[in-house]
Amino acid sequence: MRLATHYVFTTGVLALFFSYFTSYYLVLAGVLAVAGNLIIDGLGHKEIHTRRGTIPTRTPLTHTVPRSVVWGMLPSIPFFALGLLVGDFPWFLLLSMAIGPSHMLLDVFTEAGIYVKRDGKWRRYALAHFRYNNPLANGVAILLGFLMLVLSLHGSYHYYSVYKYFL
Repeated sequence: MRLATHYVFTTGVLALFFSYFTSYYLVLAGVLAVAGNLIIDGLGHKEIHTRRGTIPTRTPLTHTVPRSVVWGMLPSIPFFALGLLVGDFPWFLLLSMAIGPSHMLLDVFTEAGIYVKRDGKWRRYALAHFRYNNPLANGVAILLGFLMLVLSLHGSYHYYSVYKYFL
């Protein structure tokens, strides 16, 4: 999928999780989603130069589910340190574990897929073979991410239900 699709989808996932814990969840979700996906795609893609041109490929360094969890958690470490200094519980470090799997969820629908270890070798695994720039697949993922963002906004109104206004 396109990197912008990863940003929107992961921001939606994180906003949905973070909305139950803090009021500044949209900013935190956006920053962690962009930084985590940049790390996963920046370290996990390499270019092979051939006679016919450059071919972008994925590597198992970041495009496996367990490794993507670790790489996706890296951007939350500064917020973890800030939370410890302020005295806040660093719950977002645990919730940032969703960055990598959400990235892998979208990549498993592309042609290149993700890497799975079978019989001691890295094998590619893909559920569907959409091109990374397929407008339908990217549009559906962006729509789902936006839907999760809207649901996270709706969930923040539950704090106001305790007030009773009488006319």
